[in-house]
Amino acid sequence: MEAIEKVHCLIIGSGPAGYTAAIYASRAGLNPVLYQGIQPGGQLTITTEVENYPGYPEGIQGPEMMVHFEKQAARMGADIRYGLATKVDFTGPVHKVQIDEEKWIEADSVIISTGASAKWLGLESEQRLNGFGVSACAVCDGFFFKGKEVAIVGAGDTAAEEALYLSKICSQVHMIVRRDEMRASKVMQERVKNSANIKVYWNSETDEVLGDKKVSAVRILDKKTGEKTEVPVSAFFVAIGHQPNSAIFKPWIEMDEAGYIKTIPGTSKTNIEGVFAAGDVQDKVYRQAVTAAGSGCMAALDAERYLSAKGLH
Repeated sequence: MEAIEKVHCLIIGSGPAGYTAAIYASRAGLNPVLYQGIQPGGQLTITTEVENYPGYPEGIQGPEMMVHFEKQAARMGADIRYGLATKVDFTGPVHKVQIDEEKWIEADSVIISTGASAKWLGLESEQRLNGFGVSACAVCDGFFFKGKEVAIVGAGDTAAEEALYLSKICSQVHMIVRRDEMRASKVMQERVKNSANIKVYWNSETDEVLGDKKVSAVRILDKKTGEKTEVPVSAFFVAIGHQPNSAIFKPWIEMDEAGYIKTIPGTSKTNIEGVFAAGDVQDKVYRQAVTAAGSGCMAALDAERYLSAKGLH
C-alpha cells in the first residue's frame, strides 16, 4: 500500500478563489498543494472577454487570465497538480481527501474552492455558440450587446434580475418562461412586467439558438399552440440556475438546500474545524471573479490563523 501523503494546506479547485488562496498560502509559508479539478481555471475558461476584473484596462480573455493566476501561484511556490478530488473523510482532526479515486492525502487544513457550474438547456446550438453570443452570465457579458436585442431564458429571481439588468443596456429583451407564471418573487415579477422593453413569452421554451459563427436569432416554441417563432437577437442568456460542485462534501459540510456550502458570515469557515470554503461553491449572490478571488484570500488567511492557533505552523 502506498504511503499516504501529508500536506499542510490542501486547496481543491482552481478558479480565481483557488489560485488566490494558493498565492496567499504560499507567501505565508503553508506550502499549499492545489488540485485543479475537472475544469482547470474554472468557469472563466469558458468565458471569452473579461472586462470587469481590475488591473486589465484593455480587458483580457478568460482562459488567458486564469493562466496568469496559475503562473503567479506557481511562482510563489504552490504545488499545482492535475487531479480531481473524488471523496473526503472529515471525521478526525486530520482531513483526508481522495484524488482520482485512488490516492489519499492527509491535510492539516483544506480550502474548498470547487466552484459552481451553470445549468444549461442541453441544446447542441447552445454549446456550439457558447462564447459567441450564448452566455450564462448577463452581468458578465451583457455589456457586449449594448443597444441590441437579446433573449434570456429562466423564471427565477436570477433570471428576472438579469432581464432587468439587460433591459437597461439593450434595446429589447425577449424573456422565455416555461410556464404561465414565474418562480421569481412578486416584487421582481412586477419590475419585469413594468419594464417597457422586456417582452415575456409565457408557456414557451427554446427550440433552437440560431446562428452560424455567432448568435443571430432564437426559435421559440409556444407550448400551447405548438407554433414556432424566430426572433432575431444578438445574444442568448441562460439563467436557469447554477449547480455548486459540492456533492462529495455533503456527508460532512453544512449546506443550503441548493448545495451551496455555508460559511460563518464574515469568514470562510465551515462547520468543520480546519476546513474553509471560498468562491462560487459558497457564494450564490455575487458569483464574480473578483469576489471569488477576495474570498480565496480570506480562506488562506483563515487557514494560516487556524494552523498557527493549533501550533501547526
